[in-house]
Amino acid sequence: MKKEETSEIVLKITLDENRIPEKLNWSAQDGGIVDEEAKAMLLSVWDSKNKESLKIDLWTKDMPLDEMKVFFHQTLLSLSDTFMKATQDEKMTATMKDFCAYFAEKLELQG
Repeated sequence: MKKEETSEIVLKITLDENRIPEKLNWSAQDGGIVDEEAKAMLLSVWDSKNKESLKIDLWTKDMPLDEMKVFFHQTLLSLSDTFMKATQDEKMTATMKDFCAYFAEKLELQG
């Protein structure tokens, strides 16, 4: 019988007295990431039993607004790519990419 392998991703959130994130750190040993600092994170998981998405959205209180806008834009682009890989739906992927371009234009993001 083949041994089951596991991989672990660890999130560590330091909170202030009001339970607002001050620091976000993460580790993913398989990826060579150990206690790296981040300013924001979005995590979604699919609950197949209830057929719904569950999420955790956190950002530190010192996350700059301009960086948050770029973070969202890059996340939307990444979701478009992931959608394509998962579904092979080229038409909807193109629509999603069009929205990402619109989003960047309206926020006046460069590049």
